[in-house]
Amino acid sequence: MEAEIGKTAKYLRDKQGIPEKAKENLKEFVRIKKALIDALKNGEMTIPQLSEKLSMSKEDVTFYLMTLIKYGDVAVGEIDDNDEYFTYKLNK
Repeated sequence: MEAEIGKTAKYLRDKQGIPEKAKENLKEFVRIKKALIDALKNGEMTIPQLSEKLSMSKEDVTFYLMTLIKYGDVAVGEIDDNDEYFTYKLNK
């Protein structure tokens, strides 16, 4: 079989398949992304508020939130009344 130039990832995926761990990680990310977006539909929230509402650690909320900001799903809002945390909102 001759390898297609520039098609390494496709070739490896077809040959080896997608690892179960990668599939599980993607499912987990999609589940958390949906939960964060649903929580932010009710209005702006801070990281501690999201952490409490979703029963997740602040570190995990921060990681997933920053990923959603990177891809434009979430935007940074104003700083809260205590000048401690920024709020986050859905990008419209």
